[in-house]
Amino acid sequence: MHFLNEVVPIVLYHHERYDGLGYSAGLKGKEIPLGARIIAVADVYQALISDRPYRKAYSKKDALEIIKESTGTHLDPDVVKVFLANLGSEKSGAKKYVKKS
Repeated sequence: MHFLNEVVPIVLYHHERYDGLGYSAGLKGKEIPLGARIIAVADVYQALISDRPYRKAYSKKDALEIIKESTGTHLDPDVVKVFLANLGSEKSGAKKYVKKS
């Protein structure tokens, strides 16, 4: 199972919050692995636009507003910025990628 070594931290820490109030390890900001911060945004978006036993799905517009409101507390602002930019390019049919710095 050594091939999963790089994936384990992503799965383990994707419920950490950018402000440090998440779980399981209380990591915050850049202490959280980048992959986990990316999955956190995708996970929140998917959860919001999906029906749950306790509520109906949010509209995509409302889900994006909730994500924007969660920026800097629950979610990494840089990851949200890239997510929103790429989501917008999906609508236009263009492919948009962010340069590595």
